[in-house]
Amino acid sequence: MSADRRKPSEDNMTKNINVVLMGCGGVGKQLIQHIINSRSLHSKLGLHLRVVGVCDSTSFLVLPHVSDSKSEFNDSLLLEICRVKSSGLSLSTISNARSGECQIFTKKESTDKILDTAKLLGRSTGLAFIDCSASSETIGILTKVVDFGCCAVLANKKPLTSSLEDYEKLFSHPRRIRHESTVGAGLPVIASINRILTSGDPIHRVIGSLSGTLGYVMSEVEGGKPLSEVVRAAKGLGYTEPDPRDDLGGMDVARKALILARLLGWRINLDSIKVESLYPDEMDPDKMSVEDFLSSGLPSLDDDIRKRFGVASSNGNVLRYVCSIEGSSCQVGIKELPKDSPLGRLKGSDNVLEVYSRCYNELPLVIQGAGAGNDTTAAGVLADILDLQDLFP
Repeated sequence: MSADRRKPSEDNMTKNINVVLMGCGGVGKQLIQHIINSRSLHSKLGLHLRVVGVCDSTSFLVLPHVSDSKSEFNDSLLLEICRVKSSGLSLSTISNARSGECQIFTKKESTDKILDTAKLLGRSTGLAFIDCSASSETIGILTKVVDFGCCAVLANKKPLTSSLEDYEKLFSHPRRIRHESTVGAGLPVIASINRILTSGDPIHRVIGSLSGTLGYVMSEVEGGKPLSEVVRAAKGLGYTEPDPRDDLGGMDVARKALILARLLGWRINLDSIKVESLYPDEMDPDKMSVEDFLSSGLPSLDDDIRKRFGVASSNGNVLRYVCSIEGSSCQVGIKELPKDSPLGRLKGSDNVLEVYSRCYNELPLVIQGAGAGNDTTAAGVLADILDLQDLFP
């Protein structure tokens, strides 16, 4: 989307940022709330986020005339979308009651209409696709719409951890891509690393605790509690997925590690990363139910992890579940670290990332804070959208 092909807005006062939201789960709904609640602030900044379409896994809801700059999904409709999705219903249930305000497209029609919208607005008024889904099905759409001049903002890690070919297609227009919320939710991880790299300061090591769930688990076990007790408590608090093995397996951290490694210029895929799971293969979901894992599988792991913590403590160290990118190695798993290091001092569910470069050599750049939660993640997405404003007329 070239700014030189566009003319400024007629009134030169308010700039529209046209938006299509993909994914109406926890983060997507929270983003809608943030957009509505920030109307007054954005108005003072001379900005307006104009939502022209929203899609879930089965349907695409879009304005009848997307090129009409005076039409948009008003806040009443956006709140209705949140209500419907919170009830577990499809977006298709909205169209009948609001037939004059939006059109509904399903299945293959949906993809075709999304691409038609991208072609229409991408190189004229501009359009940002916001991927708050957890689906790999958005990859094909995103790699196409950036070629139509559109921008993309991602909270979804899967397009960035797909094949190297898909990744390079997506980043063929890097100025149009923002993905801060894929690592560390709203923390300035991607922006900080990009600033260091573009200043010509080579990064030679990155190590971080990038799972709030596993950070909580490791710090609680360090305090003397059995692993099984801590995981069950974390599940009860809503810190884990319904099946805690989705967290304990380490693949979510591996995806974040891959995003960071590729940001550093590594041309690798997910299977290039060595990942340590906190449970053995015989406890995989296809071999053991969630109930059996929690009642008998997890307790059988307590002694081993307690002994590992004991060995680390005798060395004056602690154990943390981290991603480590250094030399030619990208690994995810339990690592013994000094107690007085930023990662060693980590407690609770915060994320911590240490970045080592020429300038940050003896003392690393440390980024720490809440690295999970729909509110924080959606706030990071909104900040990314606003960061694209100079690409819109």
